[in-house]
Amino acid sequence: MTAPRIYPGPGHVDFVGAGPGDPDLLTVAALKAFAAADVVLHDRLISDAVLALAGERAELVDVGKAGFGPSWKQGDIDALLVDHARCGARVVRLKSGDPTVFGRLDEEIDAVSAAGISWRIVPGITAASAAVAGIGQSLTRRGRNSAVRFLTGHDMQGFADHDWTALARPGAVAAIYMGKKSARFVQGRLIMHGADRATPVTLVENASRPEQRVLATTLDRLPADLAAAGMDGPALTFLGLAPRDAAAALSTINKELA
Repeated sequence: MTAPRIYPGPGHVDFVGAGPGDPDLLTVAALKAFAAADVVLHDRLISDAVLALAGERAELVDVGKAGFGPSWKQGDIDALLVDHARCGARVVRLKSGDPTVFGRLDEEIDAVSAAGISWRIVPGITAASAAVAGIGQSLTRRGRNSAVRFLTGHDMQGFADHDWTALARPGAVAAIYMGKKSARFVQGRLIMHGADRATPVTLVENASRPEQRVLATTLDRLPADLAAAGMDGPALTFLGLAPRDAAAALSTINKELA
């Protein structure tokens, strides 16, 4: 856990990773921050099971963002963090997964630091780790890939561009966050740069949650199979990985033990 930076000021902000949705995957440090919170500013995709663990006195405020849709402006979130902390509140800024992965963390840290407010980062389990566990695979494997890329499907300008030549190479593995809307764009860029159309692609919707779903497809069939699946929850896309045969059996056993 990152050591806090202390400034003279009445309040404090904890940037807490909520993990992928299963409350059992929260860290002890996250639970302690929850228990001490006066205000919890949370992302749109935080599960109800996680929010239920907030302390009784905590005020819950949804400051969620939606890709290509209505969203809180980042500047307004920054201002809300500062306002609550200046009033003496202990604030938890609750982010899906890990706050350091596609979480706009730096902008919010800059805002509270400029206001002289103390803060710390409480890491969480990122979606890629939970989703790859759900298909019984590993993000890296000797003889296959010594690196894995974490990508975003879109950025502030629209669909995000990447090193498509490297991603198209045999054995490449990538975890694509927020990749459903950009599936056809990603498919086109990869094929244009020589990727094998038979490359396995797996989508994991609602990773770690009871409603988790897995879609195993190929690069060639990605847009069509995704449209047919009708996935409307948060999903992580794996390029270059297919579910291990035992994953389905393990999921059944885990549900029986829950």
